[in-house]
Amino acid sequence: SFFRSQRKQRRKLTMSGTDSSYLMQNGVPQLVDKMVSEMLAAKPADPKVFIKQYIQKELKETPAAPAPHSSPYPPKMLAAKHFTRDIQDTLGGLKTKTGFTMCHAIASGMWNSDSGVGCYAGDEEAYEIFAPFFDKVISEYHKVDAKTVKHVTDFSVDRIPTDPVDPTGQYVKSTRIRVGRNLKGYPFAPMMTKELRLEVMNKVVEALQTLEGDFKGRFYPLEGMDPAVQRQLIADHFLFKEGDRFLDTAGANKDWPSGRGIFHTEDKKFLVWVNEEDELRIISMQPDGDVRAVFLRLANAVKQIEAKLPFAMHSRYGALSSCPTNLGTAMRASVHVKLPKIQKKDWFAPRCAELGLSVRGIHGEHSEGASDGTVDLSNKRRLGVSEAEAALIMYNGVKELIGLEAKEP
Repeated sequence: SFFRSQRKQRRKLTMSGTDSSYLMQNGVPQLVDKMVSEMLAAKPADPKVFIKQYIQKELKETPAAPAPHSSPYPPKMLAAKHFTRDIQDTLGGLKTKTGFTMCHAIASGMWNSDSGVGCYAGDEEAYEIFAPFFDKVISEYHKVDAKTVKHVTDFSVDRIPTDPVDPTGQYVKSTRIRVGRNLKGYPFAPMMTKELRLEVMNKVVEALQTLEGDFKGRFYPLEGMDPAVQRQLIADHFLFKEGDRFLDTAGANKDWPSGRGIFHTEDKKFLVWVNEEDELRIISMQPDGDVRAVFLRLANAVKQIEAKLPFAMHSRYGALSSCPTNLGTAMRASVHVKLPKIQKKDWFAPRCAELGLSVRGIHGEHSEGASDGTVDLSNKRRLGVSEAEAALIMYNGVKELIGLEAKEP
């Protein structure tokens, strides 16, 4: 769209929380985006006349009575729901030491009306200064009281069943468990500068290169990587690609691909993404349904890495991340599982939600399922549960769904 093609120009704008709220609540980005798209399609001889006629048409088509939900953004978007007049008046003039404001916080949701959450934090301090806003988003998403929740770390592998989630091997193609981590004292991706990103990369790589045994590997920077190698790593689900429009409008894609890369072992069962959405994405994976083995590998890796690098942690929120959905354990325990029969059922998505599972396509968030019925299932809750509990939620939910698939004629 017009606005998404003007990312660099948007980033140069400085807007108060009051200004951004006004635009957001009155649907100005959507209105102008649509108008410019229609103008470019029609290419009128006199753009000014087109704009005048377009506005007149919009005024005629605007209903006299307001809709029950006054914001032009969908009620499900948590940022739109909780960025109220009181929040705007209270927090609109505040900023963190890195210069992060409420305008930055809601930028992604403002430019992407189909966002489910629609907000990001730019640094550790944002969760304190803008707590009246973020606490509400966190409470609703994670189903906890953000003011009283206390994160408890527990990587006890004994809590994970010894049996593979799919004993027959017919359904689960692969298992992946990852955690996000950011370094203490550095801004998160939306406020990261090119210089600081390179500094973070160098610190992380230096620590990773000291790992031994099953975690001994090599770092591959994205900058200068052979395009064919990069494409293959992405196709094999080992490497990340440039962030989507949600991350882009949050400012997380700046200076791509500088300061970013992947560390992995020769067998690619242990990987670390450096400076993707988080400064570290520590990943354990293998091509089967042995959740316990994957979890144990991750637990050992996190223990070794956190002994070498100071992570940004919070007494209530646990591991801190730019995305408020990725707090607490910051863990995503997932499988690619083939469920061609039940994933087409009307009850599939609601049942997954009841089991505490998120459903997405095999190519990541906002992607579709594969043609053979393979979907990506993972734990939805990350805050208010321990790491072992998060993995167990995924294990039990997937096991039940495989049973339902097997019963289908």
